[in-house]
Order: sequence, then structure tokens, then C-alpha cells
Amino acid sequence: MNTPLHPAIERVTQRITERSADTRGAYLANMAAQRKNGTQRGGMGCANMAHTTAALPASDKLKIHAERAPHVGVITAYNDMLSAHQPYEHYPEMLRSHARTLGATAQVAGGVPAMCDGVTQGAAGMEMSLFSRDVIALATAVGLSHNVFDAALMLGICDKIVPGLFMGAVQFGHLSTVFVPAGPMTSGLSNDAKAKVRQQYAQGLVGREALLESEAQAYHSPGTCTFYGTANSNQMLMEIMGLHLPGASFVNPGTELREALNKAALERALANTGKTGEAAICMADIVSEKTIVNGIIGLLATGGSTNHTIHLVAMARAAGVLIDWDDFAELSAVVPLLARVYPNGSADVNHFHAAGGMGFLMQELLANGLLHGDVTTVMGQGLAAYTNEPCLLDGQLAWRPVPAQSGDTAVLRPVADPFSADGGLRLLQGNLGRSVVKVSAVKHEHRVVRAQAVVVSDQADLLALFNAGQINKDLIAVVRYQGPRANGMPELHKLTPPLAVLQDKGFKVALVTDGRMSGASGKVPAAIHLSPEALADGPIARVMDGDWITLDCERGVLELEVDAATLAARTAVHPDLSHNTHGTGRELFGLFRSHASTAESGASPLFGDRP
Repeated sequence: MNTPLHPAIERVTQRITERSADTRGAYLANMAAQRKNGTQRGGMGCANMAHTTAALPASDKLKIHAERAPHVGVITAYNDMLSAHQPYEHYPEMLRSHARTLGATAQVAGGVPAMCDGVTQGAAGMEMSLFSRDVIALATAVGLSHNVFDAALMLGICDKIVPGLFMGAVQFGHLSTVFVPAGPMTSGLSNDAKAKVRQQYAQGLVGREALLESEAQAYHSPGTCTFYGTANSNQMLMEIMGLHLPGASFVNPGTELREALNKAALERALANTGKTGEAAICMADIVSEKTIVNGIIGLLATGGSTNHTIHLVAMARAAGVLIDWDDFAELSAVVPLLARVYPNGSADVNHFHAAGGMGFLMQELLANGLLHGDVTTVMGQGLAAYTNEPCLLDGQLAWRPVPAQSGDTAVLRPVADPFSADGGLRLLQGNLGRSVVKVSAVKHEHRVVRAQAVVVSDQADLLALFNAGQINKDLIAVVRYQGPRANGMPELHKLTPPLAVLQDKGFKVALVTDGRMSGASGKVPAAIHLSPEALADGPIARVMDGDWITLDCERGVLELEVDAATLAARTAVHPDLSHNTHGTGRELFGLFRSHASTAESGASPLFGDRP
């Protein structure tokens, strides 16, 4: 007997469906037309076909020319600078070879850029980060635009890469599409130990050599970083939305199980073309209003990255589904927090996976009416397959039911005994605008802060004040002109250690910004993605040093204690932003700034504001 869906989830889903009627209808009509037209191989000119197959072996050419078997396009985010993407180096070779054994063919359709936010944190390159998501979406669409493929495999993991791949791929939603992860690196130095050294460095208690040694022990091998930031939140999303194979997200690279799952992803993509005897399943069949709601629920139940309050909005919009922060907030009120993974706890994603991982999480949510089970996935109808975990039996890939009990209740808990009765995300509203705050890592005694503002327009200025010992007091740091139109909306993760130091000294501390924090935002309450942003004449542009601000995560309040008339009479402070459009690559910001939407609509120049 199926457990009835929670009424709040049903209500939010219905509201999204009604809101999205026009845009979703237009998207589905476009996909139906593309599916009817099919690939162009059968009717393409001889010169076009010759270009398609020129570099292929004769056997592959014959299959493609005769359309005898499915042809798979691979979009890869490989580079060997990102540890998470380094394992992808040999995937194309493996996928081509395995496709041939199955009587099919595969080609790399294109590559997409993949920058590392860990490298660019606090540096000018971080201003390219959010912009890169839309570049990736465009590059994905360019790769698939040749229209010679029956299926697609998406090779990508990290912060902007998976959202960008999704946004591009869903425009070709008539294709059978599977996302293929590469898995997290094995556990290194504990995240708590790493964070402690970072705070010691911020205080001048240890030097750069000790800090570098600590970081190198934490980030030590191929694979995704093991904390639960945006990269691993991406993997959770792709699995709970049915675009990964069950249990594929957090299997380490270089293992036999990882290799078996990679090959199985290709097999599933081929099967879903409908050309091998099974029913056809395309990406447009999978991505629906219910799928998007499941993604939000997964984000809340695991305390996932705040970046997805932007990314998931843009991803959904690409499929004609319109969501906003009210939907996140209403779902957060009823979805319990079931996981504690750093920065929300001391465990990493390897511990989460060992405790039962995604299979246990989805089993619990389904059993308690907290997840739409009647959705389409790459595995077929329903989410039942995702309550199984992959294993090897006599060297062959198999799936077995996940345990009924968590393997470690300090990391993963059942709905009956959650870490918190609600999700880890809150919507804050007031006369400064609307913002979101991740509270899953914030202790209850730190969730309400009333203090005077310290206002800067660059994170480096706040760091300088900290290093000079000028902010040893209660404060709410206001870091403005960090929005998508100002400088690309960089993450401000460099502010976490110094603000945490002040909090540890006993001061009441919070952050308010129109920029972003990393998916690893931690114990200091941070009202982020503030909309409207300063450059769009948001009230944050009129905040002055010494103004009193109340940030109340419990009541959902973000209030500047200045009366409306006084605030309106103030002149907005507009710092010189010319440095954001000059220099290496900065001219690109002219394009981004002129089309960027608000944070709440996904900050996407590709798909615009929600009507």
C-alpha cells in the first residue's frame, strides 16, 4: 500500500504545475516535435554524413551510415586540474569500446569548461564562476546540435558543471540521457580538523606551510571533494531526480564497482532509445514538476548547498517548470533533516554512503509520503529501483535492497528520528529584500542576531578589517555589490573562517550579502542571494555603517532598523565597478551583466525572469 503524499508537498506541486502551465506546455510541444523529427541521419546529405563519421573506424561508419544501431553522444567536462573530473580522462575510450561490444557506437560530441571554485575562492577568477554555468549550458547545446545522436551521456560533477549540463541537455530532451558521475575521493584529513587549521591561520596562530599541509591532506587524490558542498549536492540531485543509476553518486573512482556502473550507464542510455526492444525513455519524460519537487526535497532532507536555490530554479526553468523561494520555504517546513555531512556535521560523503546513502534516504522519504514515487527515471517507472544499492556478485553488477536501518545514526537517520523536524533552508524577508539562509549547520543560539552593520563592497575589505583587529565586536557584515549584475555573484567562502573566529570569541555575528556563499557555508548565519541586489538599486545599497539589523532565522525576518522615509532619502553608494569589465576575460561581464536576472529567478541570462 502506497503511503499518501504529504499534503504540503501535494499543494506545492500543484501550485508549481499551475504556475508553469504555459511555459511547460511550450517546452513539451517543442520536445514532441523534436521526437517526431528524430535524428537527421536518415535524411542527411552525403557530405554531412561523411563529416559525421570521417574519423571513425570502418565498422562504426557502417553502423552509422546504415542506422543499424543507436549512436551515443558524450558531453564531457574532463580536465585534469579538477580532481573530480580527472577520472573522466579515459571514459570516452571506455565508452566507445563498450558501445562496440553492444553493437552500438559512441562519439564525444563536445567538451565543456569546468572551473574549480576551490582554486578561485577569494580571487578574481571566482567572478567567472556563475557565468560559467551558462557557458556550459550553451556548450552542451552546441555539442548536441549536430542531431546525429539517439542518446547522450553527461560527464560532469562540480558546482556549475552539472546545472549547466542539465540546462543544455534538457533542450534536447527528446534524447535518452544519463548523467554519469565519477565518484568522491577517499576520505583524507577530517573536515573538522581542516576547518580548525583554517581558523588558526585566520588568527595568525599557524603559518601558510601548516595550512597548505592541512589542505593537501584533505584534498589528496582523484575524485570529488568529500564535504557536502555543491558538487556532492549535484550528485544527490541527479540521483533523486532519476538521472543517475541507483546508488551511483558516491562510489569511489578507480574501483571495480565504479567501472561497472559506468558501463551500465551506457547500457541504460542505449536501452532507453527504444531501439533495443525496451520502451523509449527520454530526458523530457523524466524531468517534470514532480521531479523538480523531488530535487528540492532531497536538498532539504540532506542539508544541501544553498547554491541550488539559484541553480535548481534555472534548471527547472530550462524545462518550462517555474519554481521560486516560496516553494523551497514551504517544503522546508515539512521535510525533516535526515543527514549530517560536513559542514552540517563531522562526517563526509563516504561516511554518508556507507551508512546507507541515497538508497536509505529515498526509502525513508518514500515510506513516509515525503517524495513523489510516481515519476519516470532512467530505470523506468517509479522510484522503487532507487531503494536498492549496487554491488558486485561474481564480478557482475547487481542491485540489492538497502538495509532497513541506518548504518550510522550520527550521519543518517530515519524520518521517525530526524536531526531536525524541518529542512536546513529558510527564506528571510524584510525591508532589505528577500534572501535565503542555510541553518542546518547553525546552532540554535546563533540563529537570531541583532547587531550593527559593518558595510563593505569587497570581501577583501572585510578581511582587512578583521586582520587589523577592528571588528572584534557584535556585528552583521554587509557585503554588497556581489550580485550577478555587479561582478558575476562570486562565492564569499573566504569570509567563513574569520567570521567563525569572531563567533567563537563570543560575539554575535552574521553575514548579509547579495553574493553567494559556498555550498560549504557553515556555522555563521549568512543571509545570501539578497534580492534585489545593490546594483539593481536594492535597499542594501543604502545601508550605512552602524545601522542596526535584525537577522532572525526562526521567524524568517531580515530587517534594517531604519524608517522608510530615512532609507528612501539616502543616496545609494555606487562603488567604481569598472575593474569588473576590464582585464583578462572581464569583457565577458558586459554580456552577462546586461542579461542577468535576479538571484531568485536563477541569475540566468539564458532563460530570463519568471513571468
